[in-house]
Amino acid sequence: MLLQHKRDTTMALKIYTKTGDLGTTSLIGGTKVPKSHLRIETYGTVDELNAYIGLLGDHLNDVHTGTVLREIQDRLFTVGSSLACDPDKEPLMRLPDLKETDVELLENEIDRMNDVLEPMKFFVLPGGHVAISTAHVARCVCRRAERLCVNMHEHDLFVDPLVIKYINRLSDYIFVLSRYTGHMLGIAEIPWRPRVSKA
Repeated sequence: MLLQHKRDTTMALKIYTKTGDLGTTSLIGGTKVPKSHLRIETYGTVDELNAYIGLLGDHLNDVHTGTVLREIQDRLFTVGSSLACDPDKEPLMRLPDLKETDVELLENEIDRMNDVLEPMKFFVLPGGHVAISTAHVARCVCRRAERLCVNMHEHDLFVDPLVIKYINRLSDYIFVLSRYTGHMLGIAEIPWRPRVSKA
């Protein structure tokens, strides 16, 4: 009996299932789709964004910002579960939900950081510190996630409008955080100085 229990436990912890070897995967709800499906690409990009948010947090020492980033990571799991769900079956399931207050948190944080930043007078180049550069990478991935969400909407694949709003605001937050991080570290912004050919 003990041996059987050990075998069952081992089976439950296996990381590979081989069910996707033919290039398909299942949405939450059981619907099979190709791994190239736009819905899969979209929530995969949100997962990539979550990983970069984690990396960004590892480069920062600010406790408050670290707490906010953990909250964002939690919300991105919520966004991912929403995007990974078969919309026809979602009403029958208990999934975590996104709220307008989640967007408000980002807006409040943007305002808080902007209060101590100089107004922008030029475009800035990513760089100066690994934390700043990581923030810009996360911002780019966030914008890609937003484009994919909009693409889903344009192809009549259901995506909660609040998801698009949250991802849009999140990219703004990450950009301001990149500037705020430089400010806190005492690192000057790198201005983009466009090269203009002489006539």
